[in-house]
Amino acid sequence: MVSHLPGHRNGSPNIGLMGGTFDPIHVGHLVTAEEARQQFDLNSVIFVPAGIPPHKDHETISHPEHRYLMTTLAVMSNPAFIVSRFEIDQHEPTYTIDTVRHFAKDQSPEPNIFFITGADAILEIFTWKDYEELLRLSTFIAVTRPGYSLDHFHETLERNCPQMKQKVHLLEIPALAVSSTHIRDRVALGKTIKYLTPEPVEQYIKKMELYRIQN
Repeated sequence: MVSHLPGHRNGSPNIGLMGGTFDPIHVGHLVTAEEARQQFDLNSVIFVPAGIPPHKDHETISHPEHRYLMTTLAVMSNPAFIVSRFEIDQHEPTYTIDTVRHFAKDQSPEPNIFFITGADAILEIFTWKDYEELLRLSTFIAVTRPGYSLDHFHETLERNCPQMKQKVHLLEIPALAVSSTHIRDRVALGKTIKYLTPEPVEQYIKKMELYRIQN
């Protein structure tokens, strides 16, 4: 069971936060963000490319500026989409709570924050840094695909983090056979990535020769 959707509290905007390495951003990210915007009456969705991800080897991902520019190119046709440099401009690993705190205090009036992430990631939230404060500051949109086991989702949430039940909304997105890893692999093999990512991002990858196997 999920909670009732919070309204615009005292004129406060509803903003979505969508983090990730975006290496590269692809159509799945954009479809998810737009569906969340419409279903949850979000004034905007802010994409937050990771600077130094705490749980990934930053040596294996593209330079932050490449990822920031690709994300900017991908969203520029949608006025409700914004790209933030907050995590990229930090010089140390940034956690979800740091980003949520930043946006909670950065706007006036204080916004209703909706954090958009995959359902499987939500099931691990009790391991996240300062997760209890995170639950207080934001509502979560758990993204699933058709066929995802909702029974497993609810059972795991109840077992590990029952206080989160009232802070989660489920958002089902049609299955898209695309991922950043898939795109990187196709580029390395010299295969087309047309329509897997917006055309400006495709052209940027070609121009900067990203993801190609180095001889």
